[in-house]
Amino acid sequence: MIRVPDFVDNNDVEWAKAEVLKKKRLDCSALFLMTFEEGLCVQSMHIGAYDTEPATLAVIDRFIKTGGYIKDINSSRRHHEIYLSDPRKTSPDKMKTVLRIPIAKHE
Repeated sequence: MIRVPDFVDNNDVEWAKAEVLKKKRLDCSALFLMTFEEGLCVQSMHIGAYDTEPATLAVIDRFIKTGGYIKDINSSRRHHEIYLSDPRKTSPDKMKTVLRIPIAKHE
């Protein structure tokens, strides 16, 4: 998932996919624009390689439990990640990824 500004629409996405195919010969046909209402969630900036994310997720889990929340993951609310770094240009120890977990108040 990559966050894009609100002014980006499907026409922009289709144009970009065509440009990437033409200039880089990369098939981005699976890419699509999606908008959704997030609701209550907890997030953390993970800095480091993707394979070290479990340590950051453990911190998130402790926050959820100690704050009186529960994970609220279902078919419409999912754990997701927002990638802020390009792995082709950034060393693994400097990669930035937003880890986001939907939550609800524990009853």
